[in-house]
Amino acid sequence: MDEFLSEMAEILEEDTVAPEAELKSFESWDSLAVLSVAALADAQFGVNISAQDINEAETVGQLYQRIVDKQAA
Repeated sequence: MDEFLSEMAEILEEDTVAPEAELKSFESWDSLAVLSVAALADAQFGVNISAQDINEAETVGQLYQRIVDKQAA
């Protein structure tokens, strides 16, 4: 998860990101960030995740869990 948090910090233009951080609290959380997360999920985890799945996650940790769950499916 550490690598995921590091990548999310880069996407969200922050120094660090905590798993409990709310996605909508980040100024840079927009459609481009959602696309970047989808690309990250594909490149790092080998899963396709929809924008809807991404937007249904409220926190960084929930987003990570959605990606891991898709990977396990």
